[in-house]
Amino acid sequence: MADGRVWHLALIGFAMANGLYSMSFWMPQLVKSLSRLYSNTVVGFLMMIPHLVGLLAMILVSRSSDQKLERRYHVAIPAIIGGIALLLLGRTSSPFLSIALLSFVALGIYSFYGPFFSLPSQFLTGFSAASGIALINSVGSLGGFAGPYAIGAISVRTGSLYGGLAAVGVSLLVSATLVLVLPRERQLLAK
Repeated sequence: MADGRVWHLALIGFAMANGLYSMSFWMPQLVKSLSRLYSNTVVGFLMMIPHLVGLLAMILVSRSSDQKLERRYHVAIPAIIGGIALLLLGRTSSPFLSIALLSFVALGIYSFYGPFFSLPSQFLTGFSAASGIALINSVGSLGGFAGPYAIGAISVRTGSLYGGLAAVGVSLLVSATLVLVLPRERQLLAK
């Protein structure tokens, strides 16, 4: 894959997969840490809330992206929302506010993926599209390893889960920045 745009999208996928996998692996521990009174059952029910918000947001953002035929902002804005929510998460000790922020994280991460994976089809076709999307996904999977590992390493070093979550929040903001510097759709189609 000699096309630099594929590698650009792969880097975006890497940064976002940091958030997706980190949320999946570390959310139960984070929710459990909100109160010692929470049983595992309560933690499970509380964890459903952000995922349900993310599900609804994924549908609405994808539908909006298709109706407006716009991808960049439908990818970048959710990443910004998720990144800011992760950065704010370390500033609260309120269980209610923490669940609300986790819901914004899920909204940002889940609603990112539909519009994101329609970007390669704007400049790739046929076998190039298949191999390009495979490369983007493969590099993204590496981000899925790096993110949770980084949270664990930072948490051990700092004694708090929130330092690692802030690092992943920055990763989401980096992915949003990388999306915003992508050429516009018309520029992509002209190449």
